[in-house]
Amino acid sequence: MPTQDPRPTIRIPGTTSHTITPRTGHSREGTLRYLKAGSGAPLVLLHTVRTQAEHYRRLIPLVSDHYTVHALDLPGMGYSEIVPGASYDEPAMRAGVKRLLTELDLHDVTLVGESMGAVLALTTAADLPERVRRAVAVNTYDFRGGVARSSLLARFVVSGALAPGVGPVIAGLQPKPALRAILQGGLGDKNALREDYLDELLQVGRRPGYPKVARGVYQALPSLIAARSRYSEVKAPIHLVYGEKDWSRPSDREANRRLLPAADFTQVAKAGHFIALERPDVLADLLNSAA
Repeated sequence: MPTQDPRPTIRIPGTTSHTITPRTGHSREGTLRYLKAGSGAPLVLLHTVRTQAEHYRRLIPLVSDHYTVHALDLPGMGYSEIVPGASYDEPAMRAGVKRLLTELDLHDVTLVGESMGAVLALTTAADLPERVRRAVAVNTYDFRGGVARSSLLARFVVSGALAPGVGPVIAGLQPKPALRAILQGGLGDKNALREDYLDELLQVGRRPGYPKVARGVYQALPSLIAARSRYSEVKAPIHLVYGEKDWSRPSDREANRRLLPAADFTQVAKAGHFIALERPDVLADLLNSAA
């Protein structure tokens, strides 16, 4: 049943908010929140580093006539429960995605992820071949440096958040101008970052315990890089999508093309790391043509 959650400040027309409760005996699991919309075969959307299901606010209305959309808040992020001591490395986050697919008994799933979510789309497809029809990986976050490639400010914030001692303090400091600058560093069109979305991210960042989540996600980058070893296990068709101005280098993209020679490949001109924000039409066309 839908849950009435008054906390998010952004409403996406046609969506309802739902939760998945922890399984008995899994003490490190928290309640997961997801948005649902539309009708048709299931489409699961996995968001980027430091964002949430509302990252897909512009994409969901474009695809909900063709799919039943499930946009997940990854463990500890958005309005999913923050569990003390929980891990935010790739296997732990993948476990959250797998809970969504198995608890809702989804089959014939199209998995779409951006950034960190792209890695999780591929590794989840590797783990659940009987449930996944297709995986679309947008700007896979599986290269050294990650968001620190965005700008000098981003390098300072990430390195500070990872530093011993002061790291948790820096991870909890989120001045609006700094977050805006870091996120705009992932956009070809800076105007694609809307103020109400930035305010929503800042509200989530003030949740008790969230600085530890943010720090844990930054610390998880090596596990996302290591997850590339799972890509070749995916049996479903794969579509790799990159923004021309993504933080990944051409050599990073080419390495994944060589690793997945059968995958479709699209590069979006002038777009950056957050294609769902600035070019949702490209993703919608790609998805709807295969519905």
